[in-house]
Amino acid sequence: MPPRSVVKKFLARPQHEGLGAVVRRSIGRFELRYFDPFLVLDEFSVSAPAGFPDHPHRGFETVTYMLQGAVTHEDFEGHKGTIEAGDIQWMTAGRGIVHSEMPATEGTQKGLQLWINLSSKYKMIQPRYQEISREDIVEAGKDGIKVRIIAGESLGAKSAIYTRTPTIYLDFTLKPGSHLQQPIPKSYNAFVYVLEGEGIFGPHESAVGAHNLLLLGGSGDGLEAWNKSTKPLRFILVGGEPLDEPVAQLGPFVMTTQQEIDQTVEDFDNYINGFEKAKNWRSQARILLDY
Repeated sequence: MPPRSVVKKFLARPQHEGLGAVVRRSIGRFELRYFDPFLVLDEFSVSAPAGFPDHPHRGFETVTYMLQGAVTHEDFEGHKGTIEAGDIQWMTAGRGIVHSEMPATEGTQKGLQLWINLSSKYKMIQPRYQEISREDIVEAGKDGIKVRIIAGESLGAKSAIYTRTPTIYLDFTLKPGSHLQQPIPKSYNAFVYVLEGEGIFGPHESAVGAHNLLLLGGSGDGLEAWNKSTKPLRFILVGGEPLDEPVAQLGPFVMTTQQEIDQTVEDFDNYINGFEKAKNWRSQARILLDY
């Protein structure tokens, strides 16, 4: 069977988000509101004092993958940690979390944040975290290809990260002249996001450069990619099992009906049903910003 073809391609352009941060949003914008089960993909760039101060979430997961620098996370449950280049934080917001994500070092911090929807049966579970340092992310290599396996498996190696919504998340680097064939589960929706260099993805395609999102068609054995340039090619391949459920979204709240969104707003405004601790909590970053 031939590889999956590219059915949609566009360049993620910079926009402002949070407090002075710049993001290139490719999923979650007007060209592509939703790609089941993925809600948002941002490539972010932020320098202090800019960042993402205290804000809520409910009903989905966030996956933060640092590419450069470091970001400190705090939430109203007392969880605090810093992720550096190569580290991953996989946060299940579930029934509710309020947190901040702010630069931890001088200079520019860069990374990717992916929002993965949760099935209606999991939207109100307790929040949880998986934080994996770069040393603990499984890597594999072969024939000029290196892969960091954040979720799923590739080149005979497998990640230990648990994904509530079945997901693959692979960070590939291809040396000049190398050729990749990566299986993708047949039922998954999948996309490629190019980080560095230029590559050819799927049959009969032209070379694509950095900051481009490529949606892959549903039929085919997987992804086929070539690096025919003189510089390394780096991209992520992400795929997930579609939920096939309605999506109701209001900013950082993602549920299945408008009634559930209305209830979420009421819960947040009244500090109930998972948001109790939001009433008296401010992150250290927020306190410093308020001075």
